[in-house]
Amino acid sequence: MIYVGGLVILLTIFAIVKKVEVRLVLFLAGIVMALLSGDIRAGIDAFTGAMTGSLVPIIATVMGFAYVLKLTKCDQHLVHLVTKPLTKARAILIPGTVIITMLINTALTSAAGVGAAVGSILIPVLMAAGVKPAVAGAAVLAGTFGSAMNPGHTHIVDVTRIANEAGYDVVPMDMVATIMPGVIISTLIGAASLTALAYLLKENKGYVSEEEVVERSDDAPFKVNILKALVPIVPLLILVIDSNFNLFWEYVANAEGVDVWTNIPITVPQVMLLGTALATLVSMTNPQEIAKSFFSGMGSAYAEIIGIIIAASVFTAGMAAIGITGALVDVMQNSDGVAGIASVIGPFLLAILAGSGDAATLAFNDAITPYAASFGMTIPQLGTTASLAGALGRTMSPVAGVAIVCASIAKVNPMELAKRNAPGMILAAIVAIIMVGM
Repeated sequence: MIYVGGLVILLTIFAIVKKVEVRLVLFLAGIVMALLSGDIRAGIDAFTGAMTGSLVPIIATVMGFAYVLKLTKCDQHLVHLVTKPLTKARAILIPGTVIITMLINTALTSAAGVGAAVGSILIPVLMAAGVKPAVAGAAVLAGTFGSAMNPGHTHIVDVTRIANEAGYDVVPMDMVATIMPGVIISTLIGAASLTALAYLLKENKGYVSEEEVVERSDDAPFKVNILKALVPIVPLLILVIDSNFNLFWEYVANAEGVDVWTNIPITVPQVMLLGTALATLVSMTNPQEIAKSFFSGMGSAYAEIIGIIIAASVFTAGMAAIGITGALVDVMQNSDGVAGIASVIGPFLLAILAGSGDAATLAFNDAITPYAASFGMTIPQLGTTASLAGALGRTMSPVAGVAIVCASIAKVNPMELAKRNAPGMILAAIVAIIMVGM
C-alpha cells in the first residue's frame, strides 16, 4: 500500500505543478489514500477538525485587518513613507529595494499585495534611474518573504499549533524569533546576489525607457499621513513588546526564586482588532465600510488560505493512514541529517514548480515536523525551516502570483525575474540547510 500511496503523491505533485486547483488535489489525494487504507474516517475527521482549528481566528483576523488597511489606504501611506528616502540614494537602490520590500512585507503579509504596492512605486523609480526592468522587478520580488516574520502568518501559526500539540508551550512570537535569523540572512544574500549580478551583467545602469517615467502634471504628489503609515505596524510592535515583557518578567521570577505574577500574552486576533479600530479612527472611514471590508477579508482568508490548510490536513491524514508518514519517519531516523535537508529541498523545489510554498510546506509540517525530536531537532526549528524554504522557492518561481505582478509592472517576462533571483535564493537555501544542521 505504501507504493500505491507514493504513486498518489507523485500524481498529486504533478497535478499541482499543472495548476490544477490545489485544494481539490490535496483533498482528493488524502481521501483516496484514506480509502485505500480502509480508514476513510481519518480523512473526514481531519477535514472537520481543521475547519475549526486554533489557527482559524488568527489567520482570519490578519486578513480582515489587511482588507481594512487597503480600504483606508494605510498600507499605501506606509509604503510611501518607507520608500521615499530610498529614491534619494541611487547607489543602494537595488539592495535597498529588496530590504525595504522585506520590511514592508513583514507588516503587510500578502506577497502579491506588497509586490503591487511597492512595485508600482519603486520599479518605475529604478527604471528611471537606469536599472534594467528585469532587475527592477526582481528586486521587489526578492523581498517578498518578509511575511514569514509576521506572527499571524499562516506557517508561523501552523508550526505554533503543531508545537503546542506536541507539548510545547509557545506562542507565534516564539516562532518568529526562531525564523528571524534565517529570513534576515536570506534577504541579505538575495540582495547581495541580485546587486552583484546586475553589476556583472551591466544591468544596474544605462537603461532608457521608451516611455519616460515622469509624474503627470494632473497628479498631485502623494502626501504621507504619518498616523496612517504607523497603523499597519502598531499590532506588530505591541506583540514584540508584549513578548519581550513576558520574557523579562519570567527572568525576574526565576532569578529571585519567587512566584511572580506573569502577564497573560496578548493574542494576534486582539491586536488585529485593535489595529482595525485605529485604522477606523485615523482614516475617519465609515465604520459600516470598515466592517464590510474586515469580514470580507475574513471570508477571503477562509477560502484562500484556511481552505488550503484544511485540504492539506486531509492529505496528511491520508499519508498517515496508508503508512507513508511512518515510512518517511523511519528513513529519516536512520539517516543523519536527512530531515534537515528534506525540510529545505522538498518545499523549496515544489514551491518553484507550483508557484506557491503553502501546499508543500503545510503538508510537510503536518506530516513530518511533529516527529522532529526523533531527528534530533525541535519542532520550531524544523517547521520554520520548511516555511522559509517554501518562501525562498516561491521567490524564484516564474509562475508565482507575485512574480507575475512584478513582471507586469516592469513589462517583462516573469522568467526574467526568476533567472535573476535564482542564484541568491539557491544560495540562501543552501545556507538554510547548513543552519538547520548546526
